Amino acid sequence: MEISACADLHSSQLVLDIEPLLVLVFGLVFPLHGYLHTLALGIVVGLLLGVVMLKLEKLMSPFYRKVKLETDKPLRVRSFLSAGVFGSVLHVLFDAFLYSEMEPFFPLAVNPLLDLHLSMSQVYMFCVYLDIFGIVFYVCLLVYSLNKRTVKA
Repeated sequence: MEISACADLHSSQLVLDIEPLLVLVFGLVFPLHGYLHTLALGIVVGLLLGVVMLKLEKLMSPFYRKVKLETDKPLRVRSFLSAGVFGSVLHVLFDAFLYSEMEPFFPLAVNPLLDLHLSMSQVYMFCVYLDIFGIVFYVCLLVYSLNKRTVKA
């Protein structure tokens, strides 16, 4: 996955939670974590978001350059699509450990991940560890980028 596709990975995590937000705000009689929180629609949303983020790449490019999330290599569609799908699938799978109304393998009306009895704090701590890993990885990229620039000068 290309570094510039990281925004796609993070965006796909947020887009799926539009569904519970709409259910709560409008008081809809609908499961809080419904169709978007299935692997099938999560993958579709991830693919669509990958295409959208690829189209926004030129607009976002100056920002990516400033925060060192862009490489000199040409962009690849596959990176954006895989980042969108990966983010959506992770979101669905992590939520499946927590919410009994979820049917991540829809049309099968089962959630076998709920039976693993992971607590909310265990799932959240795992997410925190992933965040820490991401921050360390990003700092390493920054240091590498600064060293590379210093060597060229």
